[in-house]
Amino acid sequence: MEFLGTTQTASYCGPKKDCGLQGPPPGGQAPVVQECYQPFHLPGYRYLNAWKPSVFYKIATTQTCPEECQGSRRPPTILPSLRSALFCRYTPRDWDRSNELQLRGAEASRLWASRLTSDSLRIMQDKDQLTRQMQEGTSRNLGQRLSDIGFWKSELCYELDRLLTENNSMDTIKRRLECAAQEVNCPLQVALECLYNREKRIGIDLVHDSVEKNLIREVDLLKCCQDQMRKLAKRVDFQMRDNRDAQHALERDIEDKSSAQCIDERCFNLRNTSDSISFYHGMEKFDGTVSVPETWAKFSNDNIRHSQNMRANSIRLREEAEHLFETLSDQMWRQFTNTNLAFNARIAEETDVKNKLQTQLAKILQEIFQAENTIMLLERAIMAKECPLKVAQTRLACRTRRPNVELCRDIPQFRLVNEVFTIDDTLQTLKLRLRETQDTLQLLVMTKSRLEHELAIKANTLCIDKEKCMRMRKTFPSTPRLVGYTCTGPCASLAPSGSPAPCGGSSSCGGAAHCGGPASCGGPAPCGGTSGLHLSRPGSCSAQVC
Repeated sequence: MEFLGTTQTASYCGPKKDCGLQGPPPGGQAPVVQECYQPFHLPGYRYLNAWKPSVFYKIATTQTCPEECQGSRRPPTILPSLRSALFCRYTPRDWDRSNELQLRGAEASRLWASRLTSDSLRIMQDKDQLTRQMQEGTSRNLGQRLSDIGFWKSELCYELDRLLTENNSMDTIKRRLECAAQEVNCPLQVALECLYNREKRIGIDLVHDSVEKNLIREVDLLKCCQDQMRKLAKRVDFQMRDNRDAQHALERDIEDKSSAQCIDERCFNLRNTSDSISFYHGMEKFDGTVSVPETWAKFSNDNIRHSQNMRANSIRLREEAEHLFETLSDQMWRQFTNTNLAFNARIAEETDVKNKLQTQLAKILQEIFQAENTIMLLERAIMAKECPLKVAQTRLACRTRRPNVELCRDIPQFRLVNEVFTIDDTLQTLKLRLRETQDTLQLLVMTKSRLEHELAIKANTLCIDKEKCMRMRKTFPSTPRLVGYTCTGPCASLAPSGSPAPCGGSSSCGGAAHCGGPASCGGPAPCGGTSGLHLSRPGSCSAQVC
C-alpha cells in the first residue's frame, strides 16, 4: 500500500532548518517567511493527545519545533480522510496480550462448565431429598395446626353456650325490672292523687302535717324505686349489648376457625398427584398474614376471657337486681303502712277537733243569746232614765227665769244640778255598757262565724282524708308484682264497686278478675280494721291492706 502524506508529528514533515549556521541575508529586502506545520483538527478532535497510540504519543512529544519555527505557517501535507486510520494502530505487545487473555478465558470457562455439571447433579439429589422432607414437615405442621384449631373451636363453642344462657337470664331480669317499674305506677298515682286532693283543703288545714310528709316520702320513695329499677334496667341493657358484642366476637372467631379448619384440611389432603394443584407464581413473596401462633392463640384466649368477664358482670348485675327487688319491695310496703297509720291518726285528730269546735259553737250560741238579752235590758234602762233627766233639766230651765235677786243658788238649785249630772252620768255608763255589750255580741257573732267556718273546713278535710284518700289507699300491689313476676297495663282511675273481687271478698274491680294467683290478693290490712272499697286498676290485682 502506498502511503499518501506523512504523520503529523514526523520529523521530516517540517521545513529544513539550518542548525546553528546562519548565512548572509539576501541582497534584497524581501520578507522572511518561517514555516512550521500547524495540525489540522477535525470537528470534535481538537485535542489529539487524548486518543493517540503510545508509540506515536512518545514520538509526538519528543520531536517538537524550535521556538524560531513557531511563526512559520504551511498548509497540511496529509489527507484528512486517512487521519483516523493512521492513528488507530496497535503494537505487537498488545496483540500478544489479547491472545493470551482469550486462551485463559476459554480454559476457565471449560473448567467452570465441568464443575457446574457435577455440582448440578449433587444439588438435584440434595434438593429432591430436601423437598420431600419439607413437604412431610409441612404436612405434620398442618396436622398439628388442625388439632390446635379444633381445641380452640371447642373452647369457643362451650363459652358461647354459657354466654347465650347468661343472655337469656339477663333478658328475664330486664323484663322483671321493667314490669316492676311499671307496677309502681299504680301506688305512685294513688299517692299523687292523695296529695292533689289534700291541696283542696281550706285555710289553716293546709298544714304540712305528718300525713303530707309521709305522702311526700312515699312519692319520693316510689319515684326513687322506679328510677333505680329503670337505671338498673338500662345497665342490664348495656350489659346485654356488651354480652352480644362478646357473643358476636365468639361467633366470628368460631366461623373463622371453621373456615380455616376447612382450608387447612383441604391443604393437608393435597398430594403431588392431586388434580387441584397449580402454579401460583409470586405467592411466596406475598405475605398477607396478620398474626403469629402466639397472637393467634392470644386472640381466641382474649375472646374467651372477655366473654367470661361479661358473664361475671352479668351475674353481679342479676344478684344486684334480686337484692334491689327485695329491698325496694320491703321499703315500699313499710312506707305505705306508715302513711296509712299517719292518715288514721290525722283523721282521729281532725274528728276530735271538730267535736270540740261543735261544743264551743254551742256555748257561743248560748252567750250570743244572753248578750242579746242584756242589750235589750240596757236599752230599756237607758230609755227609763230619759224621763227623770227631762224633768230635772226642765226644772232647771224654769228656775232660770226667776227675776232679779230671786235667782238664788239655793239648795234646790244644787240638788237639781246634782241630779242632772248624776242622771247624765248614769246614762253615759249605761250607753257605754250597751256599746260594750254590742261589741261583745259582734265578737260572739264573728266567733260563731269563724267556728262555723272552721267546722266547714274540718268537715272538708275529713271528707278529703277519710272519704277520698283512704278509699283509694285500701289496696297496694303484692310482693310478686313489686318484684316483677307479673306485669300489668297502665293504671286507671278509681272504678266503682259492685263486681266480684279477684281473689274473694268485695272489690271495686270492674269486669273479670285479673289476679295472677292467690298470693297477690287478700289478707288483713297492716293498719288494722276491716276492708271497705278497694282501689282497682285495669289489668292489675292488689292486696287488701286497709
